[in-house]
Amino acid sequence: MRVTFPHLGNLWIPAKAFFSSLGFDVITPPPTTKRTLSIGARHTPDGACLPLKVTMGNFIEAAELGADTIFMVGGIGPCRLGYYCELQRRALARAGCNAQLIVVEPPLSDLRGFASVVRTIKRRATLGQILEASRLAWAKFGAVDTLDQAANMARWRESDPGRVDACVRRGFVLLEEAETCDAVHDAVGQTLHDVECCTEARSGPALRVGVVGEIYVVMEPAVNMDVCKKLGRLGAEVVQPITFSHWIESHIVCDIARWMPRPDVLSWSRPYLRHFVGGHGVESVGHSVEMARSGLAGVVHIAPMTCMPEIVAQSILPSVSRAEGMPVMSLNVDEHTADVGFDTRLEAFCDLLLARAHEAGEASPYPCHRPVST
Repeated sequence: MRVTFPHLGNLWIPAKAFFSSLGFDVITPPPTTKRTLSIGARHTPDGACLPLKVTMGNFIEAAELGADTIFMVGGIGPCRLGYYCELQRRALARAGCNAQLIVVEPPLSDLRGFASVVRTIKRRATLGQILEASRLAWAKFGAVDTLDQAANMARWRESDPGRVDACVRRGFVLLEEAETCDAVHDAVGQTLHDVECCTEARSGPALRVGVVGEIYVVMEPAVNMDVCKKLGRLGAEVVQPITFSHWIESHIVCDIARWMPRPDVLSWSRPYLRHFVGGHGVESVGHSVEMARSGLAGVVHIAPMTCMPEIVAQSILPSVSRAEGMPVMSLNVDEHTADVGFDTRLEAFCDLLLARAHEAGEASPYPCHRPVST
């Protein structure tokens, strides 16, 4: 069995660690590129949302490298993620790909289906080995999030453009090579130290900007035009509350261990949104409200074109902006999105936030004049 999965930012590092620890032959899909998106768009409906197209491209590229088994997560509620598997199976067949697609459904919606996936894995490993592999993968999930967040908070203070990202890339190499949880912790500690060494103190407070939206486009730099890196180069300290470990805690751990408390995002989104709308629609609204009340300068909302939960959130966020007194900018992405227009909007938004800081009489945040293009 030669397994693969969506690439999705740095998700591949803990996913590879999990399956490799169990003795599976892992085919890591190549990093997402224009070719990936072109392949996925060719085999999916025109109106499909961007994550479906990119994951299809990941699967076909991995199948070209010899993968014969694909693991993909399922979804619940009014979000098309729950239908991805059927569209993907048909698209794979049309593309002449014979790989088996195994869907990991959220335990809350399909506990039997989740147990079936566990039984499939148990044919190759004992329960103890699965738990140990899960422990290592969980450590790597947390490590990936820690390094991503450290880069988001440090880029605006880096002494030379690109040094922070170079440190974090080396850290990801160390994470991939780590075979124990202790080695993972050592890699994180070393990388955080390196990141701090390539930053310098800046006068005045940071221009703190939040990034919310559908998890795939938030976590995959190849489809969000590297929005966090670009905001950092514009002088912003980026706050990104949606992470891999947050998703796993909410949709797997808390579904299995139902006595464990989970974040009540609906309470954050009230009175603007009072019910679940699927995907990360509630989180987009709730986190925006929370960040406005925490004193952030603004929020960038990223959504795939035609994504229903994020369309709902996008229609509500102007009310949040007016009531909470914090600018919010929504950006929709699809396979036709280009850097130029994206960069122009980000630059204009950061200029607006700087102007508001001056008008409020606050100390001037550090304005970065480096080119935003990567």
